[in-house]
Amino acid sequence: MAEPVVVITGASSGIGAALAERLAGEEKTVVLVARRRDALEAVAAKCGGRGHVSMADVSRRADVKRVVDETLARLGGIDVWVNNAGLGITKLPSQLADEDIDLMMQVNVKSVLYGMQEVLPHFRSRNAGQIVNVSSMLGRMPFATFRSAYCGAKHFLNALTATMRAEIQEQHPGIRVTLVSPGVVYTNFGKNAVHGGPDSHDLPYGQTPEEVAEVIAAVIATPRDDVYTRSGSRQRVIDYFSALGADPE
Repeated sequence: MAEPVVVITGASSGIGAALAERLAGEEKTVVLVARRRDALEAVAAKCGGRGHVSMADVSRRADVKRVVDETLARLGGIDVWVNNAGLGITKLPSQLADEDIDLMMQVNVKSVLYGMQEVLPHFRSRNAGQIVNVSSMLGRMPFATFRSAYCGAKHFLNALTATMRAEIQEQHPGIRVTLVSPGVVYTNFGKNAVHGGPDSHDLPYGQTPEEVAEVIAAVIATPRDDVYTRSGSRQRVIDYFSALGADPE
């Protein structure tokens, strides 16, 4: 039996790189997608011969379609597509410009939409497959004012994931769509945010990329619709909305 094939966007570092290495260790073939060839090749070198490099800018639909087509031609199928690529921004909502909103939507929402739409025909042809969208706790609780546009993009992503899941499962119950919500992760996300911002490594209550990768690997092994990456997160969301006088249940 052929090894499962998992495509991971944003695989050159952080969560994506940690997930690729973990899944390769579980005897899965991983397709590593990002813009930096040298970084991708370094990750592939840690995947024991199971890593395949695919350079692409996933904020461009044509690039995403090419990744799907090339993966199918090279490996014969795709079992899981992980939309992990993303970008932060540091700007208060009163200071946001049009280009800030456009960038957050292109990188954090449209890239995910492209991934879901382009892999979907293959999954439909088999009535099987899984899409995993990596969101954020800021997509649940928009409490970081300096991440305003990022919070908005992740809320959009969450709604898009839920509606895509509902649409797909009406006709193709064998296809699963999973949302994963990490909190602070000790990566270069903060350093790489547009307009700068705090280093994620300096923030409290964080997780390592490997800890998040463990949760994602588990939800690939046993699919679920919606998962948090650390215990207590669901209750934090409930408490947040309860404090506002709302009930998320």
